[in-house]
Amino acid sequence: MFSAGGGSAYGGKIFKGIISVEPGYAGGLEDTATYKQVFGGTTGHVEVIRIEFDPSRISFRELLTVFFGSHDPTTLNRQGGDVGAQYRSVIFYTTPAQKNESDKFIKELNDSNEMGEPIVTAVEPLVEFIPAEDYHKDYYARNQEQGYCQIVINPKLEKVQQKFEALIKKSI
Repeated sequence: MFSAGGGSAYGGKIFKGIISVEPGYAGGLEDTATYKQVFGGTTGHVEVIRIEFDPSRISFRELLTVFFGSHDPTTLNRQGGDVGAQYRSVIFYTTPAQKNESDKFIKELNDSNEMGEPIVTAVEPLVEFIPAEDYHKDYYARNQEQGYCQIVINPKLEKVQQKFEALIKKSI
């Protein structure tokens, strides 16, 4: 489970080994949340994407590589123009192995100083995932002409597609 603001907009199913990508919310104080509540910053939830993947086709480490290579993990509570704790960079792990791999990956990034600043991405256990409302699912696919999609998502999508070309399915 990853949060980096707009994650589901990247068309996660374009990557080899990705079975499903679902937007939603995690890490909050309540067992329910809506986009409007999360956007308002009052629930403690983060916008996240839940990724179901086939580890024989794409590894968790490769997912971490895409995650850290597609957003700024060094700025606390901000992704581009989206500001607030609901846009914090966080990995919600579901197994001890994912926690260990996430911690190791962050240590390697920090030791290499590849990002230029220390990583602020949190690594937390997933307690509950709340699926996003239907209107929030496939937002990019349905709203490509919207200003936010044109100005924010399109450049990120192009960057991800170029940077991680080897992981992309040939028949998109």
